[in-house]
Order: sequence, then C-alpha cells, then structure tokens
Amino acid sequence: MFHAFDNPETGGTTRADWLALLARASVEALEVGLGAHAATPTHWLRAPETGLMMVQGRAGGTGERFNLGEITVTRCALRLTSPHVPSDSTVGVAYVLGRVHKQARLAAVADALLQDPAHRPQLDASLLQPIRQALTRQRAQRAADVAATKVEFFTVAREAGATAQEEDGE
Repeated sequence: MFHAFDNPETGGTTRADWLALLARASVEALEVGLGAHAATPTHWLRAPETGLMMVQGRAGGTGERFNLGEITVTRCALRLTSPHVPSDSTVGVAYVLGRVHKQARLAAVADALLQDPAHRPQLDASLLQPIRQALTRQRAQRAADVAATKVEFFTVAREAGATAQEEDGE
C-alpha cells in the first residue's frame, strides 16, 4: 500500500497531504510557519511519547514484505483550548520520526488548525508552502548528489555491437 509520502508532492490540501508534510518538517519550519499559533493552549489527549515502530521493506520494490528494522517515532494527540478556536474543536495528531517532542506538538497544533477552514488558507501560505519548497530543494540536492556519483559501465557486448553498426553504416 502506498501512502501520501511515497509520491512526489502534489500540492494538495487533503489531510493526508498536510500530515505527510508536517511529519517531515523541521522544528524551525513549524515554529516560523505557525507564528503566534505555536503558543496556542492545548488539552492533551495523548502527551508526546516516544516509541519504536517496525519498518517493512520489499526486495526490488515488488517482492514479499520483510521486517527491515525498527525506527524511533514520537506521537501525540491534542485538542486546542484557545478562545478564538471553537470549543468543539477538532483533534490534532502527529507522528514524527525521532525523539523531538516539540516537533510532534507543533505538528499536532498545525493539524488541528488546518482542519478549521478559517485557518487553512493562511496556514497553507505561511506553513505548508515553505515546507513543500524546502522538501523540493532537499530532493533536488539529493538527486544532484546521487548524479555526481553515477558511473557508466560499458560492456564488451555493447562496445562490440557499436563497432559492428559503425562498420555496416560506412
């Protein structure tokens, strides 16, 4: 099963899209993007807690799944308790790689705010767009680093085939 984070960014604003972006965002990007909302009072449904999660892999991308190993994940769930947010506000959740509780808390606050249609356009511009751009830059940098180490291998058969074609063309 493929998830939103398996595919290139589509720029969508579905909850799966923004949760995938928030999970990969740095603490600094979340703080800057949320601005004044970062200090929004919350009621913890599940305080940030760190645990292990099993990661599965596939041989060649198409074979049977196998357990690759465990990764550290921090998760939390909260409900915002701010006067400018309705009392029946939605629940914000977050799962992030690593042990950074602050990152999980900020991502959960962003998730709760993004579920409110009144906050979504402003947060899309100030939070999600910069994260998309940063991830695109990271992806391009990683591709450039990989391309710099690319090695072209020539086989004897391919070289012999090219020589035979050149002789036939002359």
